[in-house]
Amino acid sequence: MEHTLFVIAKLFMTALALVIAYQAYRGYQRHGTQLMLYVALGFALIGLGGLLEGVLFELLQVSIFQAGLVAALVAAAGMLSILYALYAPNP
Repeated sequence: MEHTLFVIAKLFMTALALVIAYQAYRGYQRHGTQLMLYVALGFALIGLGGLLEGVLFELLQVSIFQAGLVAALVAAAGMLSILYALYAPNP
C-alpha cells in the first residue's frame, strides 16, 4: 500500500510540474518573453526528473541510488533553468 501511495504522489507531482510548464510555455507564446521559455523548461525537467526516477528503478531495474542520482541531476538542471530566468536581464 505504501508503494502505491508513493507512486501516486510521484505521478501527481509530475502532473503538477507539467501543467505549470505548459502554462509557462503558453505565457511565452502569448508575450514572446524568452525567459518564460526557461521557466517552462525548468518545470518540465523537474517533473520529468521525478518520473524518470520511477521508470529507471521500477522498469529498468536500476539501483535506487543510481535512479535517484539521475532524477536529482535532471531536477537540478530544471532548477538552474528557473534560476536563470529569475536572474537574467530582461531583454
